[in-house]
Amino acid sequence: MIKKYVVYSLLSGLVITGFSACDGAGKKADKEEIHNAATQTIPKEAEGLIGRWDIAVEKEGKQVPSWLEVKLSGFNVLVGAFVADAGSSRPVSHIKLNQGKFSFEIPPQWEGGEGVFTIQGELVGEEIKGTITTNKGNVFKFSGVKAPYLARQGEAQWGEPIDLFNGKDLTGWKTSSEDNQWVVKDGILINQKAGANLISDQKFEDFKLTAEFRYTEGGNSGIYLRGRYEVQIEDSPKDRHPGALYYGGVYGFLAPSEMTTKGANEWNTYEITLRGRMVTIVSNGKTIINNQEIPGITGGALDSKEGEPGPIYLQGDHTGIEFRKISITPAK
Repeated sequence: MIKKYVVYSLLSGLVITGFSACDGAGKKADKEEIHNAATQTIPKEAEGLIGRWDIAVEKEGKQVPSWLEVKLSGFNVLVGAFVADAGSSRPVSHIKLNQGKFSFEIPPQWEGGEGVFTIQGELVGEEIKGTITTNKGNVFKFSGVKAPYLARQGEAQWGEPIDLFNGKDLTGWKTSSEDNQWVVKDGILINQKAGANLISDQKFEDFKLTAEFRYTEGGNSGIYLRGRYEVQIEDSPKDRHPGALYYGGVYGFLAPSEMTTKGANEWNTYEITLRGRMVTIVSNGKTIINNQEIPGITGGALDSKEGEPGPIYLQGDHTGIEFRKISITPAK
């Protein structure tokens, strides 16, 4: 005999209707599995590891930034996301944890080549330490600390606007290398071709930033907030679905709600408010990201010291780009 059953959920209002076989002996249906994040209990071994980590990698004689997030999926599986010193956030499908040591693999991204990157580490006190082995066999040591929440309380109080670009020269800026392609002509700041990045002398915590910029066909640049979070400038087709790697996105993390670029060879405007980790981006008069959290640093960041003030940095190592206005209003 087939018996119809109905399951009511008092908490969610969900009604599940189905059928079960009945052999006449009064057998009961198997107990429903519970799919509720509130019932999760973090495995004791993973307690210190779960969270976000600001990482410094010893690479070719210098420190380069990286970032890792570890999360619990279901009851006992660890997953996450990883950001190297270049490229965008990469998903990590399984982080193995055994006797205090963790490991995971990720495929190459813009690095190219075959094989995988292998990250191995362990929790040492309140830090993580370990190694990154590239798909080409290079091994680099890393260390990391828990990333700060950067939560802000109350209403922001704003100071006076500051013109970061004076319309005359590069006063107030420095380049990331000797390959400087930045010049000022007729009141416009121009990166003539791929070369050095441009970094402001001043550092900031919370602020409102306004930038007016123009790119050519195939253009690719970006504005780094505190030198760590890239807001993408790219010649993205207007009919493309919005994405975190395209125009208006926080690179690899936050996608804009719509594609609002005016296109190549036109003046576009960003109005960006950053308070703690929360960012709002208005592009050409439309709000495309509204008070969303930036989880961590993006590829190309100057460092991973998220709790510290940082500069505004303009990406110049991809293609040419032009700016005619860059102004900032810091929080008091």
